[in-house]
Formats: sequence, C-alpha cells, structure tokens
Amino acid sequence: MRATTLEPGRARLLTEASPAEVHAALVPEEAAEFARDWREAMARAAETLDLSEVAEIVESWRLVAQLTAAAGPAAHRAMYRRAAARLAGQEVPHDEPLPRTKARLGL
Repeated sequence: MRATTLEPGRARLLTEASPAEVHAALVPEEAAEFARDWREAMARAAETLDLSEVAEIVESWRLVAQLTAAAGPAAHRAMYRRAAARLAGQEVPHDEPLPRTKARLGL
C-alpha cells in the first residue's frame, strides 16, 4: 500500500494501515511524535530482534489516525482542547500549540 493523505469526511478503517499510511493520516505534530516513537522502537528491535514493541506502537497510533481521519484535523485538535479545558476548568486558547495542550493532559 502506498501512503495517502486521508481527507476529512472520507475516513476509512485504518485497522490494516501501514506505518506510512498511519503517518499520513495524523496531524503534523502527531506525525512527528509517531515518527519519533517508530524510530526509537525500531532501534530497540534491532538490538533485541523483537518487533512486538514496534507492532504495539503502530497499533496505538492507528487508533489516533482513525480518530483524526474521521473528524478531520481541526476537530481532532479541538477534541484535545475540550478535554484539557474540562480537566483544568478553564478554556484553552484556540491557537495554543497542540504539544502544549497535550502536555496539559499529561500526554
């Protein structure tokens, strides 16, 4: 399968998505997180000859990619803001960078 960008409203099940397809479906900030997690897990797998952590990383990020593809990038970011606002009991600025919002949530 080749990587393609999924358009909002045209989500499809990503249960069998390749790592490249998962990466393409994520918002840029989370794509960078996925790439970092992937590289770290692959480096450990090269040492241990065990790909189970790599499979776990891809499966975990597939779920995030599915949510992102289903809602679209703006709604995905808004979901994090709503969760952080509820946790903090105050509004989260609309223009707050996603990594900061996720840090509020302990992610």
